[in-house]
Parts: sequence; structure tokens; C-alpha cells
Amino acid sequence: MSGHSHWATIRRKKGAADARRGQVFTKLAKEIVLAARNGGGDPSTNVSLQLAIDRARAQNMPKDNIERAIRRGIGDDKEGTTIEEINYEGYAPHGVAMMIACVTDNRNRTVADVRHILNRYGGSLAEAGAVSWQFARKSYFSFPLEENDPDKIFELAVEAGADDVTFEDEQVEIVGAVDVFKSISDILHEADIVPEDAGLRMVPSIMMDLDTSDAVRVLRVIEAMEELDDVQNVFHNLNISEEAVAALES
Repeated sequence: MSGHSHWATIRRKKGAADARRGQVFTKLAKEIVLAARNGGGDPSTNVSLQLAIDRARAQNMPKDNIERAIRRGIGDDKEGTTIEEINYEGYAPHGVAMMIACVTDNRNRTVADVRHILNRYGGSLAEAGAVSWQFARKSYFSFPLEENDPDKIFELAVEAGADDVTFEDEQVEIVGAVDVFKSISDILHEADIVPEDAGLRMVPSIMMDLDTSDAVRVLRVIEAMEELDDVQNVFHNLNISEEAVAALES
């Protein structure tokens, strides 16, 4: 997951502007709907829902919006159209592999938008299976180190079944198998650590290194893709350097 924390920093800086457009609320509502649909409407027994609610509250999403999304997820609120999860595979410039996780109420619109972004920046949409073999689904957690003891965090994560714990730029990243998601979440909760990012992610088996200018070109594709309302996450195998992040910000 090298480089993810750098990119996450940019996304957090963008958060306030996105929220003004309502984009963040739209994506968070979809995340809550899906979490409630898949695991029930009680956050005390649905870890994914609790994490989605925590992220929504961190973005100052109104309580009514959160509760409406939960009701929609469990089927109590019949308003609105049915949404579904779709994953698209594609290539950014220079052959960087991309897995694009979408939540949509109109798959024709979504695939057209995804294809347009890829074509616009010199990438391409791929057939199912062409890219996904390069990724494995993993449990993922990220949060600032702050006053926490790195050794203690490492011990807790390993005890919960984590495969990897990294500390970079005062940011902690924990990666583990899918079936340890709840145990890692529980042990962080017991330690009063609230993840900024947590969920199941597609982790690449091999990372790609590009020079700064080429990496920036790929980051622009990722950034444009993430701005689509129907796109929840973009997973890729680009190793993001600090130089590329700085060049993009400038």
C-alpha cells in the first residue's frame, strides 16, 4: 500500500470542497445504504455500518441523512431507486492497472462515465478478469499515529491477525485477510482508535514505479475518476512517490 497515505492526504484536503458540492454526502449515503443492506441496520453488530456512520459524522453529515440511508438499506424506506455495486477493470496510461468500485442506480450511465474518463486521459476499459488477477481483497485500516505508541499498535494489530503494519509520515496502515476485518476493528475500538479509512480494499500484488511526470499523469486519471459520483473507490498498482504528490499539488 506504499504511497496510499500520501494520496489520502490530498483527498482529505479536498474533502471540504467536495462536501460543499454535496459529493461526499452522496457517496457516504451510498456506503451506509450498502453496509445496512449487507449487514443489518444495527451498528453495534455491523462493523461496516458503524465505520460508515463514523465517516459520515466526521464530514458533518446531518443525522437525518444518516438515518434515512440506514432505513433505505434495510428496506424500510422505499423512496428512491435501487442501487447496486459494480466493479470495472481498466488501465491508466503506462499500463497502470485499475480496479474501479462503483455504486450506482444506472449502470449504463456509470460505465459511460468511467469509459469517458479513461479514454480522455489515455487509458482504456478492460474486460472482466483482465486486471483483477493482479489484486487480492484485503482488510485495510488507516489512521494518524498521533500520541499512540507504534509498538503497542503493532502488537495489537498482529494479535488481531494483521498481515502487515506500516508507519509512514505519521500515518498508520494495517492490512490483513478479509476474515480478520472485525477482529482488527474491534481491537482498535477497544484502544479508542477511530480509523480515518477502513474497509475491504483491492491490494495489488506488484506495484509499478513511474517517473514523476508519468506518475502525475496517472494521478490525474485517478483524481478525475474519484470525482465521479458513482465511483466509491479506485484501486491501482501505482507506487505513489512524494515527488509525484508534490508535483500534482503544484
